[in-house]
Amino acid sequence: MQSFSDFNDTIVAIATPPGVGAIGVLRLSGNKAIEIADSIFIHKDLVAQPSHTLHVGIIKSNDEVIDEVVVSLFKNPKSYTGEDVVEISCHGSSVIQQKIIDVCIEKGARLAKPGEFTQRAFLNGKLDLTQAEAVADLIASNTEASRKTALQNMRGGFSNVLKQLREQLLKFSALIELELDFSQEDVEFADRKQLYNLITDAEITTKDLLQSFRLGNVIRNGVQVAIIGKPNAGKSTLLNALLNENRAIVSEIAGTTRDTIEEVINIEGILFRLIDTAGIRTSTNEIESIGVEKSLDKMRTADIVIYLFDCAHESNEQIVEEQQTLLSANKKFILIGNKLDLMNADDIDKKFDEMNILFISAKEHTHVNILKKQIVEKVTSGNINAENIIITNSRHFNALQKINSSLIDIRQGLDDKIPGDLIALDIRQCLHYLGEITGQITNEDQLDYIFSKFCIGK
Repeated sequence: MQSFSDFNDTIVAIATPPGVGAIGVLRLSGNKAIEIADSIFIHKDLVAQPSHTLHVGIIKSNDEVIDEVVVSLFKNPKSYTGEDVVEISCHGSSVIQQKIIDVCIEKGARLAKPGEFTQRAFLNGKLDLTQAEAVADLIASNTEASRKTALQNMRGGFSNVLKQLREQLLKFSALIELELDFSQEDVEFADRKQLYNLITDAEITTKDLLQSFRLGNVIRNGVQVAIIGKPNAGKSTLLNALLNENRAIVSEIAGTTRDTIEEVINIEGILFRLIDTAGIRTSTNEIESIGVEKSLDKMRTADIVIYLFDCAHESNEQIVEEQQTLLSANKKFILIGNKLDLMNADDIDKKFDEMNILFISAKEHTHVNILKKQIVEKVTSGNINAENIIITNSRHFNALQKINSSLIDIRQGLDDKIPGDLIALDIRQCLHYLGEITGQITNEDQLDYIFSKFCIGK
């Protein structure tokens, strides 16, 4: 386990991904960062240079020229970590990068551990813990939605909400505890009505954040979408249409798909895992029966179910029955009538009167874009934008659940008119859980666990 005292030294790491590239960036941070860089950088005294400046020169070890580089200086406290930081931009050769790392270590630096630069930024008050975790989320973001969410949290959107609540609770806690010093005089410094209104508003905010976690989980991990239906309904054709490529084998023979086929697609910044399943029907064929059972399993575990049917051969009564099955399973689903190209609009309206069905032709790609929009709407309800605060971290979610319980206890205590010292205890408990999220209350083990999941160099 790394002790907080270990952060008095200087660290070095490669900040760019492994592999061949035009440029590689190495980062030094610590009280000797500029001194170490200056000892290997030729032609200019870096110690005497102002912060936030760039310098071109040679990196040299003894008499060996390693590379021509650009050095960026960031003097404390105006740097990412709050310490002196030097970034060396060299040519992208892994040999060059490793040589510069080695010479920095020879001069007194040590190799950084995963996430140690960001951990130092947190410990030096440049970021709170939620912002630090958002840095890792931003690096790992692979869709537009995950990028937006991580950037909003990194810029302090979530932190600001918690900070405002914490400041207001601290104020009331101080006033209530002040009352305890004047308990013999029967005075009230804390306005109970204002506190009650604050707790009510805080409960609403906390519940909104908790509810956002479902969407946050979708943004972070993607959505499973199972395409199910009877044989020859066109499920594989629909998968190919959504992907805009011939991924699944298509034929007129019912039961062509015997096993599930999974592909990932990015729709409006969200990853969807599309699962083409075997046609659902009773079969005496052992292999097909296994495929049908796997289809049913996928339906049960999917986040969204697309029930696809052949609108030329299915009746309104059959689709109503399938709809009831999906409703009873409490699944998010979309009813899709396929093979629109084989029927005219009047016949469809007569056959499926007042049914919430999207009619498409997977073969002709008719209305496939409308289906994509409906899939997105099923999981987002239009909630993804730059201003919304969305919880994606399970640690935050668990702490928010505890905060919500504490708020309920405070409100119940106010309703029951319990003594001020007990209300103060409930408020302190709520403040504790708020501090756990932002990192105002933490321990070394927790920090080591959180930052160990970061990449080295960040």
